[in-house]
Amino acid sequence: MSDTLAAESHPEPARPREKRPERILAALEALLFSSSRPVKAKDLADVLEAAPEAVAGALERLAADADRAERGVRLEEVAGGWRFVTRPEFDGLLRKFHEVSERSRLSLAALETLAIIAYRQPITLPEIQDIRGVNSASVLNTLFEKRLVTTAGRKSVVGSPFLYRTTSEFLVRFGLKGVDELPQPEELAEDLAATVGEPLPEPEKEPVASAAWDDGDEDDDEGDDS
Repeated sequence: MSDTLAAESHPEPARPREKRPERILAALEALLFSSSRPVKAKDLADVLEAAPEAVAGALERLAADADRAERGVRLEEVAGGWRFVTRPEFDGLLRKFHEVSERSRLSLAALETLAIIAYRQPITLPEIQDIRGVNSASVLNTLFEKRLVTTAGRKSVVGSPFLYRTTSEFLVRFGLKGVDELPQPEELAEDLAATVGEPLPEPEKEPVASAAWDDGDEDDDEGDDS
C-alpha cells in the first residue's frame, strides 16, 4: 500500500522534448502534407513532442526548401497556422486534372459587405446597411453560409443587435495570417495612384477586400438592382 502511494506521489518525469529541427523535419512535413487545414505551431510541437524552437527551425527549413522555382508546392503561414499549398501558376492545370469547371464566386455586393465587416469588425447589420445604403441581410446570410463571417456577441444598445466578425475561414481563403495584414485604405489609395500615374480622391467607403473570388452575378442585394 505504501509503495503504491509513493508511486502516485512521485510520477515519472516528463520526457524531454526534441530540440533538433533535423530530427523532426520529415515527420513535420508528413503532418502538414496530410492536413487539409492550417496547423498551429503549438499543435505541431505537442504532436511531435518537440520544443517550440525546434518546430520553428524545421518550418523555416521546409519553407526555404519549397520556395524554389522547380517545386510545385510552397509552405505558407495563414490563419495562425501552417499548410502546404500548390503554386498559383498551376491553377489551370489542376482544375483540368480534377475536372473543376466552375469557380466559387462572390458578387460585388458580397465582397463589399465582407470588406466592411473585415475593416470595421465587430459591426452590426444596421451599421453595415448604413454604410452600404442598401438592405444587406441576404448578402450577410450568404457570407454566413460560406463560413466567412460569424457572430461576436451583441451590442449594448437598444434592441441588442448581433455583432459580426470574420472567421478563420476568411483568413484561409484570402491567405492572411490575421486581420492586421489587411491593407490600410491609405495604402490602397497610394497603390492605385501609382498604378494610374495620378492622385486619386479619398474613398468614401471601406475598400473592397482582395479579389480572392472572381466577380459573379450571385448574392445580389435585396431590392438592389445595381
